Amino acid sequence: MSKQCEPSVKGARIDHLGIAVESITTARGLYEALGLRVTHEETVEHEGVRTAMIPLGESRVELLEPLGPDTTVGRFLSKRGAGLHHVALHVDDIQEAWAELQGRGVSIVSPAVQTGAGGHLYFFVHPKSAGGVLLEICQDPV
Repeated sequence: MSKQCEPSVKGARIDHLGIAVESITTARGLYEALGLRVTHEETVEHEGVRTAMIPLGESRVELLEPLGPDTTVGRFLSKRGAGLHHVALHVDDIQEAWAELQGRGVSIVSPAVQTGAGGHLYFFVHPKSAGGVLLEICQDPV
């Protein structure tokens, strides 16, 4: 990779694509038909969502099923329908990424770094600071 293309935050890469779905059970059928499989399912109560992770090369697809209509993903589905909810970027040091983005005046949606599915650390960047896309910054469990 040329110096010009190297990310300034160590370990930066696409971690997963978050896809809002009405039902994980129904949505996973498409991926299974392609020979892929769900390797991890989990309910994240504080986000009001059930997740299913599908490995795809070095990245993953994360299916997001709302626990109710008044959750973030539930409101997303009622407003926009099923589809791409967020893009997640992996970093090696989430605190460094948090500080770097705050120092640049980036609008961060999350009140702090949080713990999510599989123990991953994460925070969200507001779409207005990320070209109209909800951006999740995440780090592997400590």
